[in-house]
Amino acid sequence: MPDIEAVAISGHGLSARFLNYGATLQDLRLASVDRSLVLGFDEPVDYLRHADQYFGAMAGRYANRICEGRAVIGGRAVQLDRNFLDRHLLHGGRDGSSMRVWRVASRTTSSVTFVDRLPDGHMGFPGCLDVQVTFEILSGPALSLEVEAETDEETLCNFAHHAYFNLGGSASIEGHRLRIIADRYLPVTDTLIPTGALAAVKGSPFDFRKDAVLTAERLSTGYDHNYCLAERRVDLRPVARLSAPEGDVTMTIETTEPGLQFYDGAGINAGPYRAYAGLALEPQIWPDAPNHTGFPSALLRPGETYRQHTVFSFAQSHPPEALPR
Repeated sequence: MPDIEAVAISGHGLSARFLNYGATLQDLRLASVDRSLVLGFDEPVDYLRHADQYFGAMAGRYANRICEGRAVIGGRAVQLDRNFLDRHLLHGGRDGSSMRVWRVASRTTSSVTFVDRLPDGHMGFPGCLDVQVTFEILSGPALSLEVEAETDEETLCNFAHHAYFNLGGSASIEGHRLRIIADRYLPVTDTLIPTGALAAVKGSPFDFRKDAVLTAERLSTGYDHNYCLAERRVDLRPVARLSAPEGDVTMTIETTEPGLQFYDGAGINAGPYRAYAGLALEPQIWPDAPNHTGFPSALLRPGETYRQHTVFSFAQSHPPEALPR
């Protein structure tokens, strides 16, 4: 087993514990709430056993899927690792950033920075990619994550935080209320690759523009889809809100990213957790972007810096009726 280190940070009534394996969020708690707000394991070895379910990890260097693991980068066709159904790339491949031991570069009582270097040719990607992610607890309270990356050769870069949230502490996310500020989403094939179309959420089970309760009937729709927030990275703004069934804990997500992947956790099967034990809300660039003209670009070139900023804010009260747009 690799040398795995745990790092705890706290402040403003919020505490978090991370592992350097996958830059993973292991535990997240509000001071007056006797439960973790994310799914996690007590023993680090369980993260290795269930690495293919990405509990709390930073997924990359390309989060989500790339069809057939094929892309054109720097003017040449490349073949990437095909670790999903032995057909498509998922979350950077079999040795993606979620499955690597990052180095703890710095820490304070309220923040920690992890760094990693993905070598040229790693999982088929060109370019040596240096990446760092800083988690910091802010007033609110809120958990902020900032990702920066640089490359020495044109490559793809798209990281996503893959926590499974369950704000109520029960065995299922049923009863949670979800809102996503997006008018469109990406329909997918039977292997979860975007068709290339942008579909309106209006009049469909994918419409979360107003708070919607995640009932068993609603979850039967099957959610593992990208919500189209913008056509490019923009300034930090609110994009989603999740509330516990009793309304005693509410989480608001702000991000710079153009997409938000909503995964309902239907495939969870690890340790004490089963289907729908938690849900993932992952700010990122749209899936399979290199193969769709008009999707936000995930290309990163030498001299450029990839930057993502996402903030998860928490409140212990019933949510307001509206989020700002």
